[in-house]
Amino acid sequence: MPHLYIGVMSGTSLDGLDIALIEQTRANTRLVATLYRPMPQSLRSVLLELCSSGNDELARAAIAEQQWAELAAECINTLLLQQGLAAEEIRAIGSHGQTVRHEPARGFTIQIGNPALLAERTGISVVADFRRRDVAAGGQGAPLVPAFHEALFGSAQQHIAVLNVGGFSNLSLLSPGKDVHGFDCGPGNVLLDAWIQHCRGESYDRDGAWGESGTLQQALLDDLLGDPFFATQGPKSTGRELFNLNWLMSHLEHHPGLAEQDVQATLVELTARCICDALQRAQARTDRLLVCGGGAHNRHLMARMSALLANTEVASTSSCGIDPDWIEAMAFAWLAHCTLEGIAANRPSVTGARGLRILGAIYPA
Repeated sequence: MPHLYIGVMSGTSLDGLDIALIEQTRANTRLVATLYRPMPQSLRSVLLELCSSGNDELARAAIAEQQWAELAAECINTLLLQQGLAAEEIRAIGSHGQTVRHEPARGFTIQIGNPALLAERTGISVVADFRRRDVAAGGQGAPLVPAFHEALFGSAQQHIAVLNVGGFSNLSLLSPGKDVHGFDCGPGNVLLDAWIQHCRGESYDRDGAWGESGTLQQALLDDLLGDPFFATQGPKSTGRELFNLNWLMSHLEHHPGLAEQDVQATLVELTARCICDALQRAQARTDRLLVCGGGAHNRHLMARMSALLANTEVASTSSCGIDPDWIEAMAFAWLAHCTLEGIAANRPSVTGARGLRILGAIYPA
């Protein structure tokens, strides 16, 4: 019997909330409806501040997650109204929450989102806190979407990789007859967005046009690629704790006088190179690279990956009939399904956990 689930994703780009309504059977996932809500600037600023140490963090985090949950509940209730659905018709909400710290090497990852308040405001059971059980089992707690990518895109004939480019980039490697593998590659949009915001006051580089107008600065690229993270093998994950505007500025001190658009062009190449180099090291043959997340709309980035992967078809997941903007929200709806069905949804081959684990904590309606 099919069930309806809602997934809520608020990613590291902090651009907004993605809400996906799916119909889930034992074997199939179907996207039914979606809703996107831009992140209010005041809340975005607070959430960004919480990614680093500051005064009165506990109280500020508690207030921020109340605001996040109220926004998510408003979006979910709007989507239900648009679809003519009652809360009782939704089996559960899978809520990723907002990551404010991710340091698995120190044994913790923190996503805020007040799932109890979200359940109260929607009248729907909420499954949340998906990452910490994997970390408790010795894993990275990320990426968690490779199992879902495998369910959607796995092939018995082709060697496929699924790339999510949000604030950070992560790969899922799907080879016939092998366990799924995956890991974080490094920055996705996080540095591109931070630099254009710093230089031009714009939230992102539409279609990658500004980056395309610049000229690659090889010395800067070599310097950036020298970060030890890029030399490590999976399982691995990363976040704003490492790659942020301050990290970029510290490197730019050694390369004075560069044109702003040339820095952006170099950051595009950094994102493309860290993805393509990692893919070629981890999976020598890749027939198709399917791209989802906001980076799928960056035409310059897509072109650079196509050039670097001459023997691989690089395409958006829309080529498979699934809009790239909704894959992650769908994944957390699917993860809620796995939790309620008692299905282990982490992959030790991806995160490095000691074994399969049922993820998530349940907040009943």
